[in-house]
Amino acid sequence: MRKVTLFKGDGIGPEICEAVKKVIAALSLDLEFEEFDVGENEYLRHGAFIPQAAFDSIERNKIILKAPITTPIGKGFRSLNVQLREKYDLYANIRPARSLPNIQTPFENIDMVIFRENTEDLYVGKEEKIDEDTIHATKIITRKCSTRIIRAAFEYAKAHDRKKVSCVHKANILKMSDGLFLSIFNEISKEYPEIEADSYIVDNACMQMVMHPEKFDVMVMPNLYGDILSDLASGLIGGLGFLPSANLGEEIAMFEAVHGSAPDIAHKYIANPTALLLSTCIMLEHIEEYEAAEKIRRAIDAVLKEGKVRTPDCGGTSTTQEYTDAILAHL
Repeated sequence: MRKVTLFKGDGIGPEICEAVKKVIAALSLDLEFEEFDVGENEYLRHGAFIPQAAFDSIERNKIILKAPITTPIGKGFRSLNVQLREKYDLYANIRPARSLPNIQTPFENIDMVIFRENTEDLYVGKEEKIDEDTIHATKIITRKCSTRIIRAAFEYAKAHDRKKVSCVHKANILKMSDGLFLSIFNEISKEYPEIEADSYIVDNACMQMVMHPEKFDVMVMPNLYGDILSDLASGLIGGLGFLPSANLGEEIAMFEAVHGSAPDIAHKYIANPTALLLSTCIMLEHIEEYEAAEKIRRAIDAVLKEGKVRTPDCGGTSTTQEYTDAILAHL
């Protein structure tokens, strides 16, 4: 029996987790969830965002499936996502953006995968107060972390028959830090002559993504740009409700929906579970349950193509349960 640590999260988190559990149960996989309450509500109840038992579970199972977690803003709390990435060295954030049937956007046939370095850059959170009117933030780029994310992007492209890897940077201004990232990209690209390699300054990359998204296949970039461009990519396909995410380390992997906990619709049972379901598909592939992952994707595509059952975020009136039931029917 394969066990997975499940973080139910805050807001709509428990509701979309229920949808995932029902879909997994319908596939009769040899898989069991160890469930934990985490996030703001857990902190208010017990004084810790993540209980020790949950950390113990992660270290046993090596896999986390995580619903959205609320981190209080402006109260000195660091993002729990950042903490988990740092604690378990989840260096590769991978977000595939794929057009889904019958989801109306100005764009068609989007199929790009963003590799975001996940452990350094400005996200180390190192700031220094120089005086009352001046704050310095430290941007960190290292050869080790740049090398492994860039190599991961090329290895993914090779394994999935992708044709091109694009590097996103600001080396024209940040000549040392982003310059190092770009130079490592150029070095590694020579090891993969069968894969086209090119690079874009980050502001141009944003413009090209919304004018000519077909230019992009696999993209790799430092942490901050990856955060911004992956959200931009979600806009091309209909929003964060359709964007899955994986965070991979050498030993531990975390799969999550990257949208928020949406407290305004919590307990109304109208949340869209698609992003968490698609993240579950990546998790299933990670544990080599490829057929199950493909079945879920086909079922989601079939429901969206029919267009009869839609949650309110994509123009419908269906509940989370009705949408889940429609997916189950296609399974």
